[in-house]
Amino acid sequence: MDPATYRYRPPKPNYLPHNIEADDPVVEEYNVPLGKADDRENAIFFNKMKFAAQEYNIVRPKGYTVSFHAQPEMEKHHFGQTHPMKPWRLTLTKSLVTSYGMPFAMDNYLTREATYEELNSFHSRDYLEYLVMAAPEDQPRDIENPDKEVKFNLGGSDCPLFHGLYNYCSMSAGTSLDAARKICNKQSDIAIAWGGGLHHAKKTEASGFCYINDIVLAILQLLRIHARVLYVDIDVHHGDGVEEAFFSTDRVMTVSFHKYQPDYFFPGTGGLDDNGPKSEHNPGAHHAINVPLNDGITDEQYEALFKNIVGAVNERYRPSAIALQCGADSLAGDRLGRFNLRVQGHGACVRYCKSLGLPMILFGGGGYTPRNVARAWAYETSIAIGADTRIPETIPEHTPWREHFVHDTLFPTLEQSMSEPRHNRNSEKRLREIVAHVHEQLRFVSHAPSVQSQIIPPDLGGIRDDVEARLKEEKEERNDELRRIREEGLGQAMEL
Repeated sequence: MDPATYRYRPPKPNYLPHNIEADDPVVEEYNVPLGKADDRENAIFFNKMKFAAQEYNIVRPKGYTVSFHAQPEMEKHHFGQTHPMKPWRLTLTKSLVTSYGMPFAMDNYLTREATYEELNSFHSRDYLEYLVMAAPEDQPRDIENPDKEVKFNLGGSDCPLFHGLYNYCSMSAGTSLDAARKICNKQSDIAIAWGGGLHHAKKTEASGFCYINDIVLAILQLLRIHARVLYVDIDVHHGDGVEEAFFSTDRVMTVSFHKYQPDYFFPGTGGLDDNGPKSEHNPGAHHAINVPLNDGITDEQYEALFKNIVGAVNERYRPSAIALQCGADSLAGDRLGRFNLRVQGHGACVRYCKSLGLPMILFGGGGYTPRNVARAWAYETSIAIGADTRIPETIPEHTPWREHFVHDTLFPTLEQSMSEPRHNRNSEKRLREIVAHVHEQLRFVSHAPSVQSQIIPPDLGGIRDDVEARLKEEKEERNDELRRIREEGLGQAMEL
């Protein structure tokens, strides 16, 4: 990044516990402990999952492979009682995905933790060492003294030092790295990593609930194989960490759709004119596209804007892979978001990117009303495997923790998601101005950017092989069970 052309703007606070009352009408706190099922309960649920897959015709898609990358141990971590980030939203997501029988249509991977060396391929050593050694703290340091300085932005209300923090970060990064490697090895065409998507983390700093930028790590892997990568971000917050990481390269184009209110809404960056370095001699010039939006944007507006802009970017930039961050805090009724998007409108973005026919990673991201996060990511999983038109709208009766979804539908109305829709402050005139500006920026983007790279991202192949060799024996123990499932023909399209 050229310091002479980039103006640093300090991040605005994303969350303070003492403002929690303002969110009470939107979200309820979940304090119910999640028990562990015994073998008998697991067997019963597995049979119900098989029946659902057969009933809804959940089969492997023809012509391409979808993979699902997860680490269940992530779900057990806790940021703090009043913190908006709830890792158990991954538990709810898994409950929906499995209840519909979707795992039978995908390659499912239990991912390992990312190693220190893998994290160091982007993050600095001093930052990682502090992250490893920092002791957990039961209360954020800035509650009683908002001006108290914290090292590497760790220990405050946004990024608390909770128990198991480094393990959590390593597991999150591990899911995204595994997804990227399956894309690079052509073992997968669409790789899903809902445990990733933490787009605010910087090279030497935590930010906005994000400690390790797994997206950057994954894109660095993609760049070993793919000449140009398109990064698209539909989180309600600006994808500043990813944009900053690839600020001075033309091998990654970043496109972020987000709420923009610099004086009040985190992180305060991502204005329409923020399009990369100002110097035309910097390869990254015009390779950052920002789509700043106001409160209350609707499904129809968002989908039309998304298709227009991403379609134009794809046509001009010609990427060979897509990294799509599916932050669900852009949904209506989110604890921090302020849009009027329904699950269908959010999923339409995934469907359009899939239609481009490029290898793609689907990342998680923000999302602070767990039940709606789970709905969106389950629906988008069904889009990835081509089953979105076959799964029923009513959540299956055998879904674990079904009562936490409040309404039994996969597609709640705006009225069900929130007390009343947000006032739409996005005029059609303003949206046309955004489209015109983006198209003007794209005129300066070369059809075939240079792919020469003086510094090739590290593959870390030897380290990876050593770690994965230790897991081989555990995998072999599961082979018999996998063989039996394949012999049943589940997930395979049958001849009539």
